Amino acid sequence: MSSVKATQLRPGMVVQHEGQLFTVFSVDHRTPGNKRGSMQTRMKNLRTGVMIDYRFRAEEFVDRAILDEVEFEYLYNEGDEFHFMNTQTYEQMQMTREELGETVYYLIPNTTVKIEFFEEKPIGVDLPDTMELKVTETEPTLQKATASAVMKPATLETGLVIQVPPFVNSGDRVKVDTTEARYVQRVE
Repeated sequence: MSSVKATQLRPGMVVQHEGQLFTVFSVDHRTPGNKRGSMQTRMKNLRTGVMIDYRFRAEEFVDRAILDEVEFEYLYNEGDEFHFMNTQTYEQMQMTREELGETVYYLIPNTTVKIEFFEEKPIGVDLPDTMELKVTETEPTLQKATASAVMKPATLETGLVIQVPPFVNSGDRVKVDTTEARYVQRVE
């Protein structure tokens, strides 16, 4: 662990806060009038996947966690057990649905991911920024559906439900932003 001043927090950093590991998503330095400055942060708990907002005092020190990242290939799952293979040593390991949290919705067999280790224990999966997933179920396309802000729900092959534009149909492949579970574009 290394300590950094709260004013040095940046998105993507992993910090230890109240005995838990968090990824910093956003940071806003606030200095309200004649009061002391603070760092308003939005962080995601790496174990539970819960997002929290927390305000650090500007002069406060925060413990920064040092993580090891190892490249693994996702193989398959049996119920709530997800199996991975180290791409260098071919060793296999598994993680539970509880440990993986929301990342299970982006795991497709043969996907290469980075598994983050803290003190030799796997704590999470670092996904690519976007993933291509197949739409398994959505409402049929409406005729004369013009490009409008109206979106419709679509269920993807992993069970994830996202909002997509009206022209996306069942069987289409779409690119999904893995940080916000958001539709990016249709893939041809």
